[in-house]
Amino acid sequence: MKKLILNFLLFTSLGAYAQENLNFNNQKEITSPEIHADKSVTFRLSAPQAKKVELQGDLLAAPGIARMKKQADGLWTYTTSPLKPELYSYSFIVDGLKIRDASNVYQIRDVASVVNVLIVGGGKADNYLVADVPHGTVAKRWYNSPGNGIERRVTIYTPPGYETGKTKYPVLYLLHGMGGDEEAWAALGRTPQILDNLIAAGKAKPMIVVMPNGNVAQQAAPGEDIKGFYKPTMQLPHTMDGKMEETFPDIIKFVESNYRVNAKPSQRAIAGLSMGGFHSLHTSRFYPKTFDYVGLFSPAIMPFGKTESPVYANVDATLQNQFKNGVKLYWIGIGKTDFLYQAVSDYRKKLDGINAKYTYVESEGGHTWSNWRDYLVLFAPQLFQ
Repeated sequence: MKKLILNFLLFTSLGAYAQENLNFNNQKEITSPEIHADKSVTFRLSAPQAKKVELQGDLLAAPGIARMKKQADGLWTYTTSPLKPELYSYSFIVDGLKIRDASNVYQIRDVASVVNVLIVGGGKADNYLVADVPHGTVAKRWYNSPGNGIERRVTIYTPPGYETGKTKYPVLYLLHGMGGDEEAWAALGRTPQILDNLIAAGKAKPMIVVMPNGNVAQQAAPGEDIKGFYKPTMQLPHTMDGKMEETFPDIIKFVESNYRVNAKPSQRAIAGLSMGGFHSLHTSRFYPKTFDYVGLFSPAIMPFGKTESPVYANVDATLQNQFKNGVKLYWIGIGKTDFLYQAVSDYRKKLDGINAKYTYVESEGGHTWSNWRDYLVLFAPQLFQ
């Protein structure tokens, strides 16, 4: 009898713990954020003892911080002007302490920061929403990388119908920026939603999208490898010293050995943002007969420090060789206020000097996911035509 009572008490205590976040006390529910019909958004936070509460986010004009107003019941509120369709991120600052919105369960990690997100629909933002269309599959796979001497993880999107069909598909290798990992493009970039929607609309060919981890010092995203839980940092060892480019064939070999792909240069594309654009530029140049499609999204151009890697030797000659071998699409996108704008301008002059054909897109804004999602929406439909 005593054992039954102990088991009952243990069960009820665990049950209470598991349910602790449920609203058993019928406290007033707070809706935050609330998107209105005119696309303005209201944010709310209950902080009766706070003296100052601010909203911080990319939905606000520079400097990106707005003072919230306190009501008599201790609820702080702020309503924006109507917003353009977009995926936005935000946080609250309470008496100098940055916190997340407890009323919004939708959060994304960007390097070492976790922020709340919302999507104001309509226009281009509809590309980021889950629509009533056939959906692809996102898998996180481990592969052997002999060049790095470790097992590594990669995120792979397969298009709708892959599992039940026999078709061989083209492949887009999509690379993240500094501080990112194999989760970045799927989460912050909304790649699965974008591809699902483009494919369903007949705007893009069905394709496999491979999103590797460009930090060869990591097995996988922070907390997902044998290093355990540690604070993510921006720049890791070997991120831009040639090691990622040299060992890229390990990724291609795994994909082409485990997926139904059309293993021809005309059916391979490589693209990336910032550091991933840097990796795309040099990987495609170092292996000139591998990718017929190249996308550079706000790319870094050359290594920041000295390196002995052969990857960065003879840039002019190897670029000429790359274009001589044939490139169906060489696509460059950059924001007008991006800190890499001048470096990209200088690189374009180099391409012009060798009469290389490329597509150039100049957008508003800077070094932001808003631009990189746009670039993917523009780039993907031009692949494998």
